[in-house]
Amino acid sequence: MPSGSLQGRDRLVICISGLTGTGKSTLGRKLAERYGLKYVSGGEALKKKAAELGYHVDRLGWWESPEAASFMEKRLEDHRFDREVDEWLIRLGREGGVVIDSWTISWLLDKGIGLRIWLHASPDVRAKRVAKRDGISLREALEALARKDEKTKTIYKRIYGFDLFDLSPYDLIIDTDNLSQEEVFSAICAVVEAMMRQGIQSVNKGACGRSP
Repeated sequence: MPSGSLQGRDRLVICISGLTGTGKSTLGRKLAERYGLKYVSGGEALKKKAAELGYHVDRLGWWESPEAASFMEKRLEDHRFDREVDEWLIRLGREGGVVIDSWTISWLLDKGIGLRIWLHASPDVRAKRVAKRDGISLREALEALARKDEKTKTIYKRIYGFDLFDLSPYDLIIDTDNLSQEEVFSAICAVVEAMMRQGIQSVNKGACGRSP
């Protein structure tokens, strides 16, 4: 149930970023449900773009598949896929009342809008989560994630000029290796609710730190 005692939900913006296997999609949906916000995913929007080109995107773990790698090559050459999705996400962020699950939004959204969160997990932990989710071996997961991380970093460097692994835009960085999903969720809720009680819509740089 959305929290009824807190004000300002209509303008609240939560930006969730993190590499594959950090739990950002699950967390984003839970935050949206708790606070009565819309949930949108940049990754899902890009998959729709891929489907329009004839890719079969419905399989579990599609982003780690060879077919997805082919689509990423297209994105390297034709930036309109990413730009169209990111322009849409920026518009939603400016409107407010949304949780945005995206690798780029914390870099691109106007300063002063939203709480920007990066979820961290080590390669081994991420691979274990993806292997369990997709029913593949740990080695396959490690290799697929390494390829995807490097290709995604190259795409955003080429389109926007930023380094995906530069965490300077983020207000809150949480290492999820040794935390349950519920613990991560509770930590973020504590920050969000403190913001809402104070009637603020963004966090000043340095106001939040890395959670162990």
